[in-house]
Amino acid sequence: MKHGPQTESVTTVAQAFRPAGAGRAKALRYFCAVIFVVPSFSGLAQAPLVGRSVWDGVYTAEQSKRGEPVYAQHCSSCHGTMLEGGEMAPPLAGGAFNANWNGLSLGDLFERTRVSMPQNNPGSLSRQQYVDILAVMLGAGEFPAGKAELPREAEVLKQIAFESMKRQ
Repeated sequence: MKHGPQTESVTTVAQAFRPAGAGRAKALRYFCAVIFVVPSFSGLAQAPLVGRSVWDGVYTAEQSKRGEPVYAQHCSSCHGTMLEGGEMAPPLAGGAFNANWNGLSLGDLFERTRVSMPQNNPGSLSRQQYVDILAVMLGAGEFPAGKAELPREAEVLKQIAFESMKRQ
C-alpha cells in the first residue's frame, strides 16, 4: 500500500474536515461527504478504461442476495436498510449517489469503501464481502444483473465504468 495523501488514516481525514468547535456528529457528516459525495477529488479516482459499464450486467442477482446480510450487519445502521442514507451517512443508491460517482470506476468505489468502511472498523471485511456489498448497491440502483459475478480484484473493477445513464 502506498503512503502519502491518498492513504491518510480515517482519523486524520475526519479531523481535517472538522470545523473548529463542531461536535462528533457534524465531523462525521463532513467525513461522509468526503468519502461518498466528493469522490472526484481523491487521488484514488481514475477514469476507467473504455469497456464495460455498470449497465452491462457486471454482477449476479445471487451475489447481490449474498451481500444483503453483510450490508444489513455492517452498513444499514448508518446508510439505512434501503440504502437511502441516514442522518450522518449519504445514500448508496439513487440519483445523488449516481451523479457523484458518474464517470469513475467500480474499482474507485470498491477501494474507497474498502479503506474507509465500515466507519467503526475500516478494512475489516473480506474483499469478497466488499464486492458483494457493491452488488447490493448496484441492485438497489437498478443496474441490471448479469451472468458473471463482480470480481474481487480492484484492477479488474477499475475497467468497469460507473455511468449514471445507459449509453445509447
